[in-house]
Amino acid sequence: MASLGCASNLSLLPNNPCRNRPSPSLHLSSFSLSGFTQKLVTAASCTKTVGVGVTRATAQVADAVVVDKEEKSRVLRVGVICGGPSAERGISLNSARSVLDHIQGEDLHVSCYYIDAHFNAFAISSAQVYSNTPSDFDFKLESLAQGFQSLSEFAEHLAGSVDIVFPVIHGRFGEDGGIQELLEKYNVPFVGTGSKECRQAFDKYDASMGLSKHGFVTVPSFLVQGSEVNPDELSEWFAGNHLDPNTGKVVVKPARAGSSIGVTVAYGVNDSLTKANEIISQGIDDRVLVELFLEGGSEFTAIVLDVGHGFDCQPVVLLPTEVELQFQGSGDVREKDAIFNYRRKYLPTQQVAYHTPPRFPIEIIQSIRVGASLLFQRLGLRDFARIDGWFLPSSTKALASSEDKFGMTEFGTVLFTDINLISGMEQTSFLFQQASKVGFSHSNILRSIIHRACLRFPELATYSSKSGQLQKKSKSSKLNDTSEGRQGFRKVFVIFGGDTSERQVSLMSGTNVWLNLQGFDDLDVTPCLLARSIDHSSTTDSDKTDPNVSSMEVWSLPYSLVLRHTTEEVLDACMEAIEPARAALTSHLRNQVMNELAEGLMKHGWFTGFDIADELPVRYSLKEWIQFAKEVEATVFIAVHGGIGEDGTLQSLLGAEGIPYTGPGITASKICMDKVATSLALDHLRDEGVLTINKDVKKKEDLLKMPILQTWNDLISKLQCETLCIKPARDGCSTGVARLCCAEDLAVYTKALDDCLLRIPPNSFSKAHGMIEMPNPPPELLIFEPFVETDEIVLSSKTVSENSQRLLWKGHSRWVEVTVGVIGKRGSMHSLSPSITVKETGDILSLEEKFQGGTGINLTPPPVSIISNEALGRCKQRIELIANTLQLEGFSRIDAFVNVDSGEVLIIEVNTVPGMTPSTVLIHQALAEQLPIYPHQFFRTLLDLASERVV
Repeated sequence: MASLGCASNLSLLPNNPCRNRPSPSLHLSSFSLSGFTQKLVTAASCTKTVGVGVTRATAQVADAVVVDKEEKSRVLRVGVICGGPSAERGISLNSARSVLDHIQGEDLHVSCYYIDAHFNAFAISSAQVYSNTPSDFDFKLESLAQGFQSLSEFAEHLAGSVDIVFPVIHGRFGEDGGIQELLEKYNVPFVGTGSKECRQAFDKYDASMGLSKHGFVTVPSFLVQGSEVNPDELSEWFAGNHLDPNTGKVVVKPARAGSSIGVTVAYGVNDSLTKANEIISQGIDDRVLVELFLEGGSEFTAIVLDVGHGFDCQPVVLLPTEVELQFQGSGDVREKDAIFNYRRKYLPTQQVAYHTPPRFPIEIIQSIRVGASLLFQRLGLRDFARIDGWFLPSSTKALASSEDKFGMTEFGTVLFTDINLISGMEQTSFLFQQASKVGFSHSNILRSIIHRACLRFPELATYSSKSGQLQKKSKSSKLNDTSEGRQGFRKVFVIFGGDTSERQVSLMSGTNVWLNLQGFDDLDVTPCLLARSIDHSSTTDSDKTDPNVSSMEVWSLPYSLVLRHTTEEVLDACMEAIEPARAALTSHLRNQVMNELAEGLMKHGWFTGFDIADELPVRYSLKEWIQFAKEVEATVFIAVHGGIGEDGTLQSLLGAEGIPYTGPGITASKICMDKVATSLALDHLRDEGVLTINKDVKKKEDLLKMPILQTWNDLISKLQCETLCIKPARDGCSTGVARLCCAEDLAVYTKALDDCLLRIPPNSFSKAHGMIEMPNPPPELLIFEPFVETDEIVLSSKTVSENSQRLLWKGHSRWVEVTVGVIGKRGSMHSLSPSITVKETGDILSLEEKFQGGTGINLTPPPVSIISNEALGRCKQRIELIANTLQLEGFSRIDAFVNVDSGEVLIIEVNTVPGMTPSTVLIHQALAEQLPIYPHQFFRTLLDLASERVV
């Protein structure tokens, strides 16, 4: 069990009776606050994973843990530093969370640190890493973290408190040599490239000059620096590169701001200068690069791993990934000129697909690998890096370059354009995608990087001289492995995906659950994708009565194919993987890379082998998959949002075969999926302080036929309000939900239904709002409710302290919107601490604000300046009453408005399969318990509750 900074970890106690026991099942018979959390802590201390023994996240810091001499001699103390001043710091937090989740082991003690936008350093608890946004971090720092007076004091602390630092700051101060120079000054060992080499590699212009000097083909570029640029000079550059000065297409990007921030396409000299000045005026960078747009080229990225010893560099390039941009009927011609920007890289979108290995000639793939390895060595990089570039087929317009430059081949040209010194480490990042293709799990690749870094420091040699690499028992993830010979493992199928508009969030939820449960040695966890059948022709007559079942199929997924951003991409990867020629090429390249890796890694005592098998996906009909789950006695963890995953259908199919599953049962699922039925089921609780919202339900076909103005007037008259909230009657909590302020807004929404739009663009209505994802296909029934006005909560940073923020809330209406998780057995559900989410755009929380890191501000529990502890207590009692009345079990999420004086609850809806992404509020709420419940233990608890289901 890893010892996390700020933890009082039970496994560190010399006489802990649970220390060497296998992971137990949890038996929760009571869900009082103290009983619930205490049982979790007792059970958690008996697992190999970490964290539940942490005291409530306060100002306790990394060096609070007392490690005895025997422990210190074998425990490597790693300091993870995240945050930073760049616009990528939200991604940095996600990376830190992922690193924290996966480097845990008895031989590793993790301390967490955060640097804010103003270069202030803080020691934070591991619980704080699960805050989902920089705003979350910054708002809570004063009360939950220990600040350092200066970066010098911070570095001195690190020198005495950790053995090695793992920086996960992306962009400025993380990759430009800033943090490295600080650590070098105070002789603190760290993972990654040194400060001097970082400075050169991070600046795209300097790096391009360096690459050219070392004999690589480079993209023609022009540097715009501050306000010194002469338009005539840029015009000359355009002419020299055969570009029209008015329409010539180029890429404009900051020279020193990572690989995604501020990158855009421009046309002509004037547009280029305008966009360059925008980058400068926004403070992103004062050095801007104008580059030739590579027409007809394909983008790629490659992870490089150094497997050498000490200062002897032996880089091995993993299987590169081709980045394919896809466009589906866009009305904007210039959209086809789009690039792989921040949104496409980090958020789910169907506009990008990844292919690992690339669909390039094998000679080009080898050229990429050889070139990236040479680049790594010649620029003096260390441990690991990600190198981006382009392949220009010979059929495209050739670049003006001498033939003796590296990258010129008979098949086309290979160019390297961006060097990422600290590659993104989110759960589905390129690092893990490519590493899993060649036998590394998340944990194995991260630990390999850390141990490799230790070899450069003599004082850390003992940590890497013997095997400390905790290897899980090799677990195949294919469903067609029988349970024979696998005694001691409990089969778990995590199912996610589906065909609703929330399928991408479901993929994130399922991936997170799967990775967390992977950490338990007694579980054999298989990720499974639920999808609409590619071929409906096999439907039998008996199936036609239930099209939702007959048209669905399930894919059991190998490790590497789960790590994608969209379900469509996962499906495409499955089809690509089983294509014979493609499978043969991938296997050949995989073996080649693994042999190169083994040549270096097997010399190190800490490396005990690869831990991800070479597998293919397996395809089942839904009914076949259920029968197989029954045969192997699997427990099904349902992470399918909306559709058959939440309306009782999947629950009914599993229940009929006696297969245990997570979450509420059939009846409760059906009721909660139907928002009208939910209100009717709770209507009798008015005297108990549980209120429901008046509703009017209309058919889509009636909305399309009736005059808009007449419909609007009828609705506001019947519901006695001026502003409406519209939402699908049977869909998820965010999909298709909008505020309508006038008949024109209703007309916009109705047209979106009629046109079957997948999303309504931001600010399409009279009042500002963000992107609204729409159900697909459009819902047949829609609910209209009075829009409940709550008091706006604003975070203001205009205080005496530059860092501090305070909450501004006028409290006129006395109602606030909350979301709260409930967990437990039927009839004895326990309410977690409610959360208030401060919306960043509009009145309705978007899918991104609810489930993805980088957006939204969660206040868990609500501050006493908004709601008193007494009112909050009454609110939680009513939430539990709601849960028990609806016969919820396992876990669910309840959205409601709460009166801050009386604690009365006005119910919005109940989600029986709530979001389980790394940044969901359920995680925040579990960590806010009197004894914090960390994600791995939270999901294990939900799994164990499934086995105790009340039938």
